Amino acid sequence: MTVNQWESWVQKRLSEVEEALDRFVPADAPAGLGDAMRYAVLGGGKRLRPVLVLAACEAVQGHREAALRAAVAVELIHAYSLVHDDMPCMDNDMLRRGKPTVHVQFGEAQAMLAGDAMQALAFEVLTPETGVPPELQARLVRLLARAAGQEGMAGGQAIDLASVGKPLTETALRDMHRRKTGALLQCSVLMGAACGDAGEVGWQALSDYGAAIGLAFQVVDDILDCTQESAVLGKTAGKDEDANKPTYVSALGLEAANQYAQRLYTEAMQALDRSGLSVGCLAWLAGRVVDRQY
Repeated sequence: MTVNQWESWVQKRLSEVEEALDRFVPADAPAGLGDAMRYAVLGGGKRLRPVLVLAACEAVQGHREAALRAAVAVELIHAYSLVHDDMPCMDNDMLRRGKPTVHVQFGEAQAMLAGDAMQALAFEVLTPETGVPPELQARLVRLLARAAGQEGMAGGQAIDLASVGKPLTETALRDMHRRKTGALLQCSVLMGAACGDAGEVGWQALSDYGAAIGLAFQVVDDILDCTQESAVLGKTAGKDEDANKPTYVSALGLEAANQYAQRLYTEAMQALDRSGLSVGCLAWLAGRVVDRQY
């Protein structure tokens, strides 16, 4: 397909995800909690994770309703993590997705509760009474829980906080970001693949693809953090350097970090080549991950 056709494909999926998020995230949660939740997750963000879910589902011709629910769930987990990461006890950030962070807008207690509620809602969305086979529900829940917990995102964030002001080897840095950022991106691909039958070879190839782009996303994030302005990024630029956090740029240098991102892109494409699946959309998304400017 042409670039315009791929862009049209993405826009349709983004509209689906946005409509589903609007439907699932309640406005009527008590004491203003719904307002904080909706502020945190609606109307902003790249939505890369949910689009990866839908793209992988299409590659395996999978269960569409399950995939859309998985797309919503993974975005809820991602959004909750941003709310908590931005709080004063962690990264203490004031800007996210081009607007004040949730704790700035609603207060720290409400931000904490909004994150808690979005995490719980993610698993509620994955487990409807009807429409998705129970075995598939359980598999999706297991994939997401593992990626979000101590083996994945939360564990990586713990390492990140413990590493402030400390030099990390490239191996240690890769392990941290494989958990903190990569696990949820890889999980997005695998949740989509779980909605159909990828086969053993296809599953492993998609897992390798997800691991490569998950790490590439973080490498590019580190590059953009020190090369772009806050207005472009929609979040505070240079905050990792100011906080004395280890990054791929501080560990490798800017040029080497760019080269590493390209190597990871190559790894992702090689994984897709051996998948035996129709993966054009996933290949195009890998390019967007590496070439993005915000």
